[in-house]
Amino acid sequence: MPGGTLSLTMRLLALLYLLLLSASSLAQAPELWLYYQTNLLPEQNIRTLEEVWRRAAAAGYTKILLADFKFGHLGHLGENTDRYYRHITRVREIASENRLEIVPAIFNIGYSNSMLAIDPNLAEGLPVKDALFVVKDGEAHLLPDPPVSLNEKPDWHDDAFELRDGVATTTGHRGNARLCWKLRVSPYRCYHVSVKVRTQDYTGRFEIKPIVGRSRILAFTHLGVKGTQDWTEHHIVFSSLDAEQISIYMGTWGDATGQLQLRDWKIEEAGPVNVLRRPGTPFVIEGYQEGVDYEPVFDPKLGVIPWPGDFSVWHDPPRIRTRLPDGARLRASWYFPMVIHDDQVCACPSEQKTRELLADEARRIIEAWQPRGVMMSHDEVRVLNWDESCLKRKLTPGQILAENVAYCASLLPGHELYVWNDMFDPFHNAVEQFYLVNGDLAGSWEGLEKRITIVNWHFGNRDRSLKFFADRGHRQVIAGYYDGPVEKIREWIRSARRVNGITGIMYTTWERNYDDMERFAEIVREEYR
Repeated sequence: MPGGTLSLTMRLLALLYLLLLSASSLAQAPELWLYYQTNLLPEQNIRTLEEVWRRAAAAGYTKILLADFKFGHLGHLGENTDRYYRHITRVREIASENRLEIVPAIFNIGYSNSMLAIDPNLAEGLPVKDALFVVKDGEAHLLPDPPVSLNEKPDWHDDAFELRDGVATTTGHRGNARLCWKLRVSPYRCYHVSVKVRTQDYTGRFEIKPIVGRSRILAFTHLGVKGTQDWTEHHIVFSSLDAEQISIYMGTWGDATGQLQLRDWKIEEAGPVNVLRRPGTPFVIEGYQEGVDYEPVFDPKLGVIPWPGDFSVWHDPPRIRTRLPDGARLRASWYFPMVIHDDQVCACPSEQKTRELLADEARRIIEAWQPRGVMMSHDEVRVLNWDESCLKRKLTPGQILAENVAYCASLLPGHELYVWNDMFDPFHNAVEQFYLVNGDLAGSWEGLEKRITIVNWHFGNRDRSLKFFADRGHRQVIAGYYDGPVEKIREWIRSARRVNGITGIMYTTWERNYDDMERFAEIVREEYR
């Protein structure tokens, strides 16, 4: 009857609408990306890569964000050049066979060790000003000004530590276990702190932190203390910057089990360890001429320990040899790089040679990979705007970074471009007082063209961050997983549904753990079903 026919027709139309809606939803599902970091030189790594990429393709991944330390110095591979380029050819074949698009990651502004393997002097430099030296027997010797020391008894310590005969011991603790000394220092001087550490089944992370006031930290070096080790000496080096009073903390923040022991804690004002030599980081002795009154000062250990691009936190500084008479008092100024966390050293983006190396890197990557898209790896820029190369520009750190990312984009016309969100995100790292950045990073996002897709990885502020870039007209890729619970990507996706322009979701592993890769893909499909 007519009513029944109409009712059936309406039900069929509703079903058709749901099918079309489902198809539309599936069509809009973001592409699956895989972050893959490797060293393409060893043959075994190519075999591993092929196995993982075949799995990725079978699971529905279509893009590979490929990172290799060597991308930053392809023109300096020496005798390994032919083998490396053969492996590039093979990797491109593997990608083609599996219908995977390779997006190479280049321009390591932040984690710059790859570029610094070519020229370590391009590191961003912290200033040392007017350090006092006195000449004796043809050599200028540092005279601490003022003298500094760590007394056998700290100014205070947490109750978790017991001090006896110059040894501080903590055996399991709830809360912090720290020693602290308060010191007067000169502004813009280089200081070296050392301590011997012994542990037994210790679960805390031992740190040394020079702090100004209540919260301004002057060093962020991971010491590499093992859970069980015999007495081993550990070091940090830092600049006092503009401080005249600092506190030196040693210990652990938070609960821990096992035993930690410390002894032989020391501090000293240091000479030109890791001294940088380039136009923007001059070494100057006031009133005297290098090469005439004193021999040129270079550090042969700069950026080569244990291999090119790595920086030794501490070693004996180079000597300053001079013809000046005994007793002459000299004031020396120079710049040195900071090692952040395990081994990160930032390049100076304002130095002309940095720009030249970035241009050379772009050319070589394009020739080698012929990519459609390229990832600009501006990430965690933790030291910036201290040396003369930056300061003479009279720009904020945000403006310096904006100019640099725009310059890098200009080297890649016609390519799809991607960049991590953090250094261009006011809800992440584009803020004031970020690590050892001298000034405010706000406005860095002004250097981003609309064609640049943002790879967004900050889970904690994901809603505000996603909206910020969406409102600016950028497409975005979600970088999820981060070696955490695989189900967490559901929360990312729920936030992503509130904005437009999400084009990809990436399985992002720093630990090269691909165990959850297939499950990750299943969850994404479930969420967009």
